[in-house]
Amino acid sequence: MIVSTISQALLWAILSLGIFMTFRILNFPDMTTEGSFPLGGAVAVTLLTQGVHPVLATGAAVLAGCLAGLVTGLLYTKGKIPTILAGILVMSSCHSVMLFIMGRANLGLLNTTTLQDLLPFSDTLNQLILGLGAVILVILAMLFFLYTRLGQAYIATGDNSDMARSFGINTSRMELLGLVLSNGIIALAGALIAQQEGYADVSRGIGVIVVGLASLIIGEVLFDNLTMAERFIAIVVGAIFYQFLILGVISLGINTSYLRIFSAIILAICLMVPELKNKLLKGASLTK
Repeated sequence: MIVSTISQALLWAILSLGIFMTFRILNFPDMTTEGSFPLGGAVAVTLLTQGVHPVLATGAAVLAGCLAGLVTGLLYTKGKIPTILAGILVMSSCHSVMLFIMGRANLGLLNTTTLQDLLPFSDTLNQLILGLGAVILVILAMLFFLYTRLGQAYIATGDNSDMARSFGINTSRMELLGLVLSNGIIALAGALIAQQEGYADVSRGIGVIVVGLASLIIGEVLFDNLTMAERFIAIVVGAIFYQFLILGVISLGINTSYLRIFSAIILAICLMVPELKNKLLKGASLTK
């Protein structure tokens, strides 16, 4: 149970890493997440049932997520539609796209080869190795990108868009790039989790942004003053911590249908922790 929980947490950490690209760097929440996540799963599962190699199916899922992010980015940068509204529009559209791709509301992977089946070990160990390998590759790719000149321009856009424009950076292009990359990573998480769970469902994206943000915020609450690489590792730790919290809730015998409200409560508490910490420290300093 512990190993499987960690394996699942590693894949959910990829979702949080994707959310980090927009929520923390560009400073806006992207609702496309709830569309691109299940879209990645739908594309991967559909292709796998058609006999496509798992690596190619997963790659196609990433491209589908990038396309969803591209549409959101164009609506925002060219259509001047607010980011949240643009994300909601694409998220809603993804529902119809998934129904078209799968031909039904859900699709299973019975007797189908998935990525973890390509590994020669036991199912549990295969899932752990796949999760660990995938999250390491994503972190390395993100670090490589963010430390390039293009990546630094992207970070500058999020830090201060006016100053970035004064340096000749095309901020609209950077925002578009961020949405494409973010949703590609999120779709990768959706594809990997769908293969681990053995099915894809059009409703799988409901509430995933809360799960992703909870893992991200928990990592930030547990650790501070970190380098970029350490922040990514903290997100992974936060995802593992969050999954064990959910496991604890389930072990108490609580109906799993109510998990989303517990996810929301956990996220709300984590968001309030920094403010409560500041008030406590301020109160302590005043009493001295």
